[in-house]
Amino acid sequence: MVPDVEVSVPVRGRAQPLHGCTEPRHIVRDCRVVIEARGLVKHYGTTIAVDDLTFSVRAGIVTGFLGPNGSGKSTTMRMMIGLDHPDAGSVTIDGLPYGEIKWPLRQVGALLEAKALHPGRSARNHLRALAASNRIPRSRVEEMIELVGLATVAKKRAGGYSLGMGQRLGIAAALLGDPEVVLFDEPVNGLDPEGIQWVRELLRSLAKQGRTVFVSSHLMSEMALTADHVIVIGKGKLLEDADIGEMIAKAGTSVLVRSPDAARLAEALGRSGATVHPQADGSLIVTELAAAAIGEVAAREGVVLHELAPQQASLEEAFMALTKEHLEFGHST
Repeated sequence: MVPDVEVSVPVRGRAQPLHGCTEPRHIVRDCRVVIEARGLVKHYGTTIAVDDLTFSVRAGIVTGFLGPNGSGKSTTMRMMIGLDHPDAGSVTIDGLPYGEIKWPLRQVGALLEAKALHPGRSARNHLRALAASNRIPRSRVEEMIELVGLATVAKKRAGGYSLGMGQRLGIAAALLGDPEVVLFDEPVNGLDPEGIQWVRELLRSLAKQGRTVFVSSHLMSEMALTADHVIVIGKGKLLEDADIGEMIAKAGTSVLVRSPDAARLAEALGRSGATVHPQADGSLIVTELAAAAIGEVAAREGVVLHELAPQQASLEEAFMALTKEHLEFGHST
């Protein structure tokens, strides 16, 4: 049973919201910096997985961590929580390396690998073991089981869980200590559409409480609905660190044009400095010329227009344009 979309995360022993950004979505000025990566470098043999990577993550917003396969996202997140050690540089959370945090589950909740658990334990016993290691009350275990929708299967061995159920258990483990910082690597893997929507609302709810939410995903459409800010890397290097709206705006706009005399219009637009991309359905995608100017060219040439519609680039299009020269595993064309 999937929890209701309106997500309310139980908070132990402190007021809401935490110190952080309380500004509207897509505006990230003056928010408290919580995670700082400075000059991170990581080699595996002769392969450079992360290459002089510097960025910061702020509280109170959802920060998307994006990059093609092999770009170094998972390695970076592993370095954040001490599972890998950088060859150079540093990463701190609230000013401390992860290894120096006294009660890590209370400060940082991480979901990097949902199946990183004892397969013979039930979900309830897995969470109880984690709670005991960080002096977290057992009552919190039951709250998290209810939150992620595993109450009916909490006694079953976690090793037999589906990918989606494993993701839910991983989210429960990450939130068990009521942490101010959450790190999620591909949290919607294996979830159905209702579960994906629930995770989206969960992430936004956590950010609204003032927590620091850092999440990687390959689903650009989902990131467009969830993230306020994006950090994009390729081949271990920083490519973009911007408000999500700013990143999309950099990709520019185009204009969709439909006309019964598309060929003649395309020639005229080309002479006016536009770049014209004829489409299989007979329409034209025009760049380098505004819609009003296209209309003026059509009027001057006596060409009838059936449609003239400006098109804003999507996050996926902006991402593809930004990373096309930084693919570790690309398709031949």
